[in-house]
Amino acid sequence: MKLWDKGYTVNNLVERYTVGNDRDWDQRLIPFDIQTNRAHAAMLHKIGLLSDEEWNALSSALDGLQRQWEQGELTIGETFEDVHSWLEHLLTEECGDAGRKIHTARSRNDQVLTDLHLYAKESVLIVSTAVLDLFNRLMELAEVHKDRLLPGYTHMQVAMPSSFGLWFSAHAESLIDDMILLHAAYRMADQNPLGSAAGYGSSFPIDRTLTTELLGFGTMRYNIVGAQLSRGRLEKTVSYALSSVSSTLSKMADDICLYMSQNFAFVTFPKELTTGSSIMPHKQNPDVFEVMRARCNSVQQASAHLTLLTANLTSGYHRDFQELKGVFMESIETTIDNLEVATFMLQHIQVLPDSVGLPIYDAMYTVESLHESVLKGVPFRTAYQQLAKQVTDGTFVPNRDVKHTHEGSIGNLCLAEIRQKMEAVKVG
Repeated sequence: MKLWDKGYTVNNLVERYTVGNDRDWDQRLIPFDIQTNRAHAAMLHKIGLLSDEEWNALSSALDGLQRQWEQGELTIGETFEDVHSWLEHLLTEECGDAGRKIHTARSRNDQVLTDLHLYAKESVLIVSTAVLDLFNRLMELAEVHKDRLLPGYTHMQVAMPSSFGLWFSAHAESLIDDMILLHAAYRMADQNPLGSAAGYGSSFPIDRTLTTELLGFGTMRYNIVGAQLSRGRLEKTVSYALSSVSSTLSKMADDICLYMSQNFAFVTFPKELTTGSSIMPHKQNPDVFEVMRARCNSVQQASAHLTLLTANLTSGYHRDFQELKGVFMESIETTIDNLEVATFMLQHIQVLPDSVGLPIYDAMYTVESLHESVLKGVPFRTAYQQLAKQVTDGTFVPNRDVKHTHEGSIGNLCLAEIRQKMEAVKVG
């Protein structure tokens, strides 16, 4: 069934090519299309385009569809282009002319826009919850291991003393930046486009304020052309936030892969959470974090993909928009999966003892000795040259008594302040 059917049959090749995988992705939009249909039908009833009997029939039918969805019994039929044509068919089968009336004063353009705004709102909340779970786990680890030293690196060379507390909470605070972007994405999605129809509204006396309230949107997209312009912009905005989350996860995963190697041996995981080699019996590989790193990179390229799909399009609807859906939804689902797996793995991370005990880490204490000399009155550049000569001569003796006190340093992680920052920006 096609909502635009005019009594002729479309060529099978054209049908297959233009529909693509849309109905598969639309499976995710079923609960939102039910919700949108309910709000639209309630509004049509209020303005007198549906009778009491027709509204009651549609409301009852939508209740039944919602129950079937919750029980996992609804699947879009293969003869339908999308969720919208399929759901209208089901309502028409059950409610007769009331089902035939429900498309009054709307288009598939504002239907899919509204569904996607609702889907994006819910998805951003799910991602934000998963980000908060990971943040809390990292902060717990930072507290437990705040006094355990870890070599810090610049240019991949041993640089200065760091700590596991500093490393864990660094990734945690990065998630706050990601949460700020997720909050912006949520606000972008929290605008009702329903009623913009094909992008130019209609002459029906519809009540867009009512549908905005019924659908739980914070506001509406008032300009009907502007509502259509949000197609693509919504997906890109959410994807930027997901890209930021993925950047944080990818860097953390890369660190863990490095820190698990025998050359570093800073952290490890139970053998059940690692994988082996087909020919090397000793291997316990960090495959989870390698796969995570790759999938995070895939999410990070999604925003560029979405941008290119919508580049140089004039105002109004274009069928190009159909190609946004798969990239958008896959990046959301991948991000949620990555976050859940990362939190699970960090519940089992093991910090290995004596991470800085080897002689190769002696040099990271040069700056401590340099600062000690400066505090005794030696000019900084003179002290620097003296320490450099000791390192060159092989006479440098490290002082491992590390004393850092300023905010955000090894000795003053400001974990409470970081938690307060997250509390101030979290979504929901």
